[in-house]
Amino acid sequence: MTYLDYNATAKVRPEAIAAMERALEAGGNPSSVHAAGRAARARVETARAEIATLAGAVAQGVTFTSGGTEADALAIESALAAGCERIIVGATEHEAVVETAKASRVAVDEWRVDADGVADLDWLVRALGDARRTLVCLMAANNETGVIQPVAEAAAAVRGAGGLLHVDAVQAAGKIPIDIETWGADTLALSAHKLGGPQGVGALIAGPRARLTRQIHGGGQERGVRSGTENVPGIAGFAAAAAAALADMPTLAAQAAWRDAMAAKARAAGAEVLGEGAPRLPQTLCFATPGFASELQVMNLDLAGVMVSAGAACTSGKVKASRVIEAMGRPDLSPYGIRVSGGWDTTEADWAAFATAWLEALARHRARRPATAGA
Repeated sequence: MTYLDYNATAKVRPEAIAAMERALEAGGNPSSVHAAGRAARARVETARAEIATLAGAVAQGVTFTSGGTEADALAIESALAAGCERIIVGATEHEAVVETAKASRVAVDEWRVDADGVADLDWLVRALGDARRTLVCLMAANNETGVIQPVAEAAAAVRGAGGLLHVDAVQAAGKIPIDIETWGADTLALSAHKLGGPQGVGALIAGPRARLTRQIHGGGQERGVRSGTENVPGIAGFAAAAAAALADMPTLAAQAAWRDAMAAKARAAGAEVLGEGAPRLPQTLCFATPGFASELQVMNLDLAGVMVSAGAACTSGKVKASRVIEAMGRPDLSPYGIRVSGGWDTTEADWAAFATAWLEALARHRARRPATAGA
C-alpha cells in the first residue's frame, strides 16, 4: 500500500507513539498536587516548550486545544471579543476559518487570490482602508495546493492599519520553518496529526498583542483560557512529533524533486498543475485532468493500493468540486483536481508507484471514452 495523503493526516511517528505510551503508563492529572499530578504537569509544560520552539514563540503563548479547528475558532472569537468589527478571510482558507467567520455575526469580506492561489496584497491594503478594526485570516500554506502565502508582508499591512492577523499554520508546521515573531502574526493555529502526532490535539499560539478569551468554561486549565483536563498523552505525542519534524525538515524538502518529476508526467498526459508558479510545500502536488473526475481518480488509485485525496479531506468524507481551485479562477478544473502529499515516511518509490497507478488509470479511462480522447 502506498500512502500519499499526509496533508489529510500524517502517519504517526514512532517518537510520538513512544511518548504517548510513556504518558499513558505514568497517568496523573496535571491539576493534581501529588507526585503523579506534578509529573503530568511537568510533561505538559515540557511539551509546551517544544511546541513554542516549533512556532518561534514563547512557552507562555501556547494554549493546547483539541486540534486546528478549535484553535482557529478560539483565535477568531478572541479577536472579536477584543474589538474587531470585521473579518477578512483569504479566498482559499480552510473551512475551519471560513465557517467560524460566517458564524460570527460581523461583516466578512473574501480576500481574493491570483491564478496561482497567492493572496493579493494590493487588494488587502485597499481593503484595510476601512475605519473598522479588522481581523485578517491568512493560512501559511494551502492544504490542497501547498501554495505558501506572503504572511510577513500581510502582517505588516495589517499592523499598519491597527488590525490583527490570524494565521492557520496547520499545513505548514513541520514542512517549512514557521515563526510567529518573524512573521508578525498575532495568533497561529497548529494541529498535531498533520506533522506525525496523534489526532485530537492542537495548539493556538498567541503573540504579545493577542488577548485570548475563554470559549470553553470549567476548571480554568490552560491559564484560564481553555478549560478541561489536558490530554497529556496527546500533548506528549504532539511535542515528540514536533521535535522530530524540525529535525527532519531538510529531508522533507528533498521531496520537491520527486513532486516535480510527477508534475512533469502529469502535464505530459494533459493535466494542469495548480499553483505551480508560486512557492509551495515541497511534498504537495495538486493537479487537474479535464474530463477525469476527481472521485474516479481517487477510487481507481485506491483500488490500485495508492491513497490520495480529492482536495481537502476535512469535510466529512465528501468528494466535491474544489472551492480552492474555483477561487484561483479555474472553475472548469475544480471537478477534476486531486492532491498528492508525502511526508516523513515517504520514499521516491512511493511517488513512482503513484505515477504508474495514475497513468494506468488515466489510460483505462480514456480507452472507455474514445470520444473524449483529450480527457
